[in-house]
Formats: sequence, C-alpha cells, structure tokens
Amino acid sequence: MISFIIPAHNEELWIGKCLASIRSSMEKLGEAHEVIVVDDASTDSTPQIAEEMGARVIRVEHRRISATRNAGASAAQGKVFFFVDADTQANEWAVGAALDALRSGAAGGGCVFEFDRPLPLWGRIMYPVGVGIGRLIRWVGGCFLFCTREAYDASGGFSERLYAREDIAFIQALKRVGRFAVPKPTVVTSGRKLDVVGPWEAIRLLLALAIRSPRHKKKDGLDFLYGKRAQDCRK
Repeated sequence: MISFIIPAHNEELWIGKCLASIRSSMEKLGEAHEVIVVDDASTDSTPQIAEEMGARVIRVEHRRISATRNAGASAAQGKVFFFVDADTQANEWAVGAALDALRSGAAGGGCVFEFDRPLPLWGRIMYPVGVGIGRLIRWVGGCFLFCTREAYDASGGFSERLYAREDIAFIQALKRVGRFAVPKPTVVTSGRKLDVVGPWEAIRLLLALAIRSPRHKKKDGLDFLYGKRAQDCRK
C-alpha cells in the first residue's frame, strides 16, 4: 500500500488538480494506494472537494505544515509515504521512479519541481542554478517527498518545532537513515508565490532560511509562506 499525504489550507483552486494527477498516475501504474488530505483549518471548499474526489479527509488546526504532514502520516496505512503539496501535480514517471528508488534500497527521496507558468526574468536566472545545486547535493523542495514508513519512523518525521525548512530538516534526517534519491523525472507545482514576491524579497528570505536552517521556529518574516496569497483563478 502506498499512502499519498496532502497537507492543505484553503486550497480549493488547486486540490482538484493535485488529486486528479495522483488518480491518473496510479491508474497507469496499477499500485494499491490511499489518498489522505489533511485539511488544516480551511475556510473554503477544500475538504468538500477532496471528499467528492474520493480522498480521505482528516481535519486539524495546526497552521504548521510539519505537524499537518505528521498527522497524515499517523493516519496512513501504507508502507510507502508520498508527501505531496496541494498545489503540486504528480505524474506516473515521477511516482514510478520514486518507487523504483525505494525498492532498490533508498530510504527516501524527492523530485525536482517545475513551475506551472512562465517565470519572470529573475526566476529564469535563479531556477536552473537552484536545480543544479539541488541535484548535486541531493536537496529538493518539499512539494514532492517520498520515503518508506520505516525510514519515516527512524527519522522522527517532520520537526514540529519548525515553521519553515522543515522539509530540509526532514531530508537531512532521512539521509542519516539511508540513501536519499533525486530521480530524473520532475513534477509540476504552482508558481503562485511569484505573484506576491519580488526577486529581492525572495533572495532575502532564502538567505535567512539558509542561515537559520533548521532552526526557524517562528512565523516572523514568513509571510512568503504563511501570509495572504494572491487571488489566482487561473485553471
């Protein structure tokens, strides 16, 4: 059994695409699976959409993505966990490559993401540099991570002390357990944050997170992650 764990807070514009991508991927791969949406205090139709699309919905009020992901893992029945952000779309190549990596002995891993829209000039410059460095040192963003249940338990899961870089702390913990794989296939994630942040703000945040990682225990300065989102109605 494979468990897809999706943390979600007010994701009515995105959760449908995420769930449809997982359903399509698993129909093609033919693997037994479950889909768990962990609804974290949503005030929109996120949980209703998830239920209508056949996901199991768990409701929490953490407003801390690390605790939300862990709640999903606690409820999961599978021996393999996929942590997929609600604004991210899976595909059969990424899921298949991840399963191949785990079945060949990896403790966990993650896939590089591509954005669902054209990037501004500064993004087109920064993105390939970040991807190259990430593949070299085997670090990826947290929108599509996977691991065995055994590795998750051994790592201690996502640190609930952290509001940011909990994904990097989790990757570091997985690397202490075993091999961390970064398969070649990519996934697609929303570029919505690029609508509400400029290049210098993004650089300042990334530098702050890098310097403080993995010790970001407050929401201060994290409007980029926890603040209001642009109203993006593009389908």
